[in-house]
Amino acid sequence: MMKGVARIDGRHANAVDGRVVWSPGKSLWNSGMLAIAVAFAPGTLSAGTLTLFLSVTYLSLLLGHSVGMHRRFIHGAYECKKWLERTLVYIGVLVGVAGPFGILRVHDQRDWAQRQSTCHDFFAHRRNPFVDLFWQLNCRFEYDRPPRFRLEPEFGNDPWYRYLERTWMLQQVPIALLFYYWGGVAWVVWGVCARVSISVVVTGGLPIGATIRGGASGE
Repeated sequence: MMKGVARIDGRHANAVDGRVVWSPGKSLWNSGMLAIAVAFAPGTLSAGTLTLFLSVTYLSLLLGHSVGMHRRFIHGAYECKKWLERTLVYIGVLVGVAGPFGILRVHDQRDWAQRQSTCHDFFAHRRNPFVDLFWQLNCRFEYDRPPRFRLEPEFGNDPWYRYLERTWMLQQVPIALLFYYWGGVAWVVWGVCARVSISVVVTGGLPIGATIRGGASGE
């Protein structure tokens, strides 16, 4: 059984009734990254920055978001040492989408909503692609009757994951400093801002709204 199924209790919830509302923190994070990328990426494009962007984006999405966050942290699809799990989840946080708990919450709520006989367009992605993308990057869904989300103590009581949940945005800072040292502003633009923007879009904005209501990026 997938772990995500056990975390959600939707017995008294409704996946249709509610409203899409602007999420300030989520919107500012995503819009800021995108604005910097659009403004400065064209003028700093080179073989080096493009290689950095492609390699770091590919590795972070593959090892962090897919293998770490999705297959291990969300679904428990394989077993591994705890140090390896924590490392992969950390790489997943560096993708820049959300903290580990936020990703769990948004993933499970989205999957729960899509399993119902009907759900709101926010989860079903039935709107115009541009409207849907705007929602996923800038908004969250406010339920009238939300499902209950219960985080496993194994994760919720883990000091490392609690730290990452509080500081997931700040985890870009050491990466930005390293890139600045190695390649200047151009590497920061492509290695952080452009990478985060593309990663958020290609993951469908999935976890970005659930956590940023109070400090992370997601519902």
